[in-house]
Amino acid sequence: MCHLMGGRWLGLLSLLAWSWGSTHAAQGGGDDLAGSLDKLRLNQIQVIGTHNSYHLAPEPALMEAMAKVVGVERIKGWDYTHRPLPEQFTRLGIRQIELDVFADPAGGLFANPLSRVLLGGAGVNPQGDAPGSPNADDAAKVTEALRLPGFKVLHVQDLDHRSTVTTLEQALAQVRGWSRDHPRHVPILILLELKDQTIAGLPTRPIRFDEPLLDQIDAALRQHFPPGTILTPDDLRGHFADLPTALTMRGWPTLAQARGKVLAALDNEGSLRDLYVKGHPALKGRMMFVSADGPESPEAAWFKINDPVGQFDRIQNLVRAGFLVRTRADAETREARTGDISRRDRALASGAQFISTDYPEARVEWSPYQVRLPGGIVARPNPVSAADLPGDLDVEGSFVGSPSPSAPPTGSPPR
Repeated sequence: MCHLMGGRWLGLLSLLAWSWGSTHAAQGGGDDLAGSLDKLRLNQIQVIGTHNSYHLAPEPALMEAMAKVVGVERIKGWDYTHRPLPEQFTRLGIRQIELDVFADPAGGLFANPLSRVLLGGAGVNPQGDAPGSPNADDAAKVTEALRLPGFKVLHVQDLDHRSTVTTLEQALAQVRGWSRDHPRHVPILILLELKDQTIAGLPTRPIRFDEPLLDQIDAALRQHFPPGTILTPDDLRGHFADLPTALTMRGWPTLAQARGKVLAALDNEGSLRDLYVKGHPALKGRMMFVSADGPESPEAAWFKINDPVGQFDRIQNLVRAGFLVRTRADAETREARTGDISRRDRALASGAQFISTDYPEARVEWSPYQVRLPGGIVARPNPVSAADLPGDLDVEGSFVGSPSPSAPPTGSPPR
């Protein structure tokens, strides 16, 4: 009898008491566990996401050629590959993605990358697939899509451009299709980094993002995610004057209100973020949340804090205050190459709701390093904002398989 009262059973009783009051819980209640978990709010869960979720590592021949141009260490950071977005959602339980987006209003800006020259005209197309290879037909479609006007998804122009989705249109359509087919999923965060930086020595000159292009990004989100399928700043703010006030007075929606939805956020900070906010006080009418300068900013609701070690306390303070935070468990392939789990474990313990990684699956030839939640669950109670609940409760009802040898132990993450 004593062992039945440990672990998950104590967690269930704790959850029932938290949701309905201890008297109701003692009587057994009328809802099941899933209904109780639906009372959790969006800021009270934790999920795993991917960094540069579209990314395919350059071909080995191109990696070798690029190393001579930009250096071996930088190229090491590009040596990671992700599954297509729907596979990440279904097979790996990913609930946050990141897309790097370039403007290409005339089309063709990225259709003839420098990589062809680096490979000596060896018949390799922009996606790095030689004619006659199994991927050649798909690569031809990619080249055709690159020639059309529209936002493109890639990492670095001319060099690191292989992607599972060629256009923003394709990416958003894939997310919407998967979301529609899985209406019980916890909210998926779509993080967009808008890229327009010119890099010395590279021939392709990206288009600078201006207000009309920012409006077009919002329009693309509206096109694919009609009202009721996306949580916007307007939805969160409601009748309150700004987003922090809305969080204080009402808070984030519950999972019962938010399941099956997405939310979008702008990765950029500084001048581009300010341009996006300009004329939209507290993000009125905008589709994306932004990472504000501080929690007192009218548009503050979500923060990008990539360093969970040096800014561990800041992340925890923001999470306790009701804000959403995205952080990174690893960077530049370092942790996967060495098997170092210290940054990952701090990210999990920080309470950031979205833990981004390049390794939801281990790169086994390097190390067993990967990032998953305990027991292979997709979403769990947040270790900071829902600290009274066990860290292995299954919030979504989905599993991604057995955890890796380097996954944190069942329960709360190490602190």
